[in-house]
Order: sequence, then structure tokens, then C-alpha cells
Amino acid sequence: MPINPDAAGSESQPRESSWDSKACLLYALGVGAGVSDPTGFELEFTTENTGGVDQRALPTMAVVLGGGAGGPDSPMAKLGDVNSAKMVHGEQGIVLHKPLPVEATVRATSKIAAIYAKGKAALVVLESTAVDTADDQPMFTNISKLFFRDEGGWGGDRGPTDSIEIPDSDPDHVVSYGTRPDQALLYRLNGDRNPLHSDPSFAAMGGFPKPILHGLCTYGFTGRALLQAGCESAPERFQRMDGRFSSPVMPGEQLAIHPRDQGDGTALFRTFAGDRVVLDNGVLGYA
Repeated sequence: MPINPDAAGSESQPRESSWDSKACLLYALGVGAGVSDPTGFELEFTTENTGGVDQRALPTMAVVLGGGAGGPDSPMAKLGDVNSAKMVHGEQGIVLHKPLPVEATVRATSKIAAIYAKGKAALVVLESTAVDTADDQPMFTNISKLFFRDEGGWGGDRGPTDSIEIPDSDPDHVVSYGTRPDQALLYRLNGDRNPLHSDPSFAAMGGFPKPILHGLCTYGFTGRALLQAGCESAPERFQRMDGRFSSPVMPGEQLAIHPRDQGDGTALFRTFAGDRVVLDNGVLGYA
């Protein structure tokens, strides 16, 4: 049975959640911060007590904050009897309305912004905006685009085509990071306990030789590279990031991020694992 297109516009009740210094440190380690030079680089993200260094939160940490979209109050519950096993996280975007603090409490509301018919599949656009309870101002917005295989077919709007033309010319920079063999086991401590990333037998059922890395972990590695190459490692300059997941990454693989500055406050990027593009259609917005 096709997905319920009338679920578009459904919205959750506000949900409060908090994080602290330890959560920021754990996220930074989960996306590889400090590996290349544990005592001389990225100390503002990996330590809270280094002399003369104020702790900061990585901008892409927004993807694990603000509570989830699950539960009976979730707008996702309005989609109908869909098979979540056929859901693929297609794209992720974040908008930082202000820099993430090291400690905060936010009130987040999720809504289904749109549902598009993609032939036999359906595309659900889920948006979640978190408001800082300290001043009632927006802090960040997450935009997730979720593909549901075999849930289309109702003949609805196909939605916009948002492919980004990234030049084939040499990038401005190439930032390379190695992922650890246990990277997925570390990243899952941020909250995503999907066994696809930890259980070999479960991964095998999905056709993978071993558990794969979380797409949002690849996203976080990429965000670190863009923060360094495009924002001079200043989180307050990092305003938004969009990317399309195009191939899974195996823990232990080397990632190479290729940004191209457009001279207008944006940079286009791709992330590679070997010769495979693993994160495509990338746009960084910076100040």
C-alpha cells in the first residue's frame, strides 16, 4: 500500500532535550577529531580543560541533537503502515541559526515538510527545528530526505530536481581523513544504535560483508574538513551544510573531501572513499 501522502504537514509536539560538555567531546571523537594529532590539533573540540583553549562544539553535531523523530507523537507515525526496512536516508542538511554551545537545552519540533512521488518510491522531507530555551530563539534546523522503496505509485507531485553541478576541475583543497576500524562502534554511542553498523549478521542480511559506517558519521567527517578548509576552523562561520549519500563507507576506509569555493559564501564539495563518491551534491554555506 502506498505511503499516506496526506501526512505532509504533520507536526510533532515540542520536545525538550539537553546536552553537555561530555556529549560534545564524544561526538567529536566519533567523527575522528584528534586522531591525526591528539595533543596539537582540534583541542577545542576534543578537550574541556586545556589551558588557554575554550571548548567548542562541532557544527555538524546538530544532527544528533534535538531528540529523534520517533515515538507515537512523531509525524512519521502518520505515514501509514510503511516498511521501515525499505527506508534509505538519501540526503541531510543542517542550518545553524547560531553557533552550537557546549551545553544547552532546546525545544525541538519535527514536521513532514513534503512527500513526493518518485515512481515506485516515495520521498519524505522531514524538518526539525530546535529553539534555545535560554532565549526562545532558533538554534538549528535539521532537514532529512528519506526514500521509501515500494511506497510510491499514487501519482503525486515528483518534487523539485535539486542536483548540483560540481565542476570536474581540481578542487581548491583536498582534506584527507582516515576512519578507524572501530569508527562505527564509537559513533553509535551518540545515539544511533542501528545494528547495521555493529552486528555482522545483520549487515550480511543487507548484503554487506561487514557493518558499514553511519552515513551521518561520514557527514561529520566531511563537516570537520569543511570547517577547517572553508571556515578557518571557526564554528561561528559555519552556517549550513547539505549533502546526498551516494555510497556506503566501510570503517577503516580513507575519506577525501574536495571543496570548491564559489566566492559567494558557498562552497561545493564531494567526499570520496577511494575512487567512489560517498557524499555528493554538497553545499557549504559560510560567513
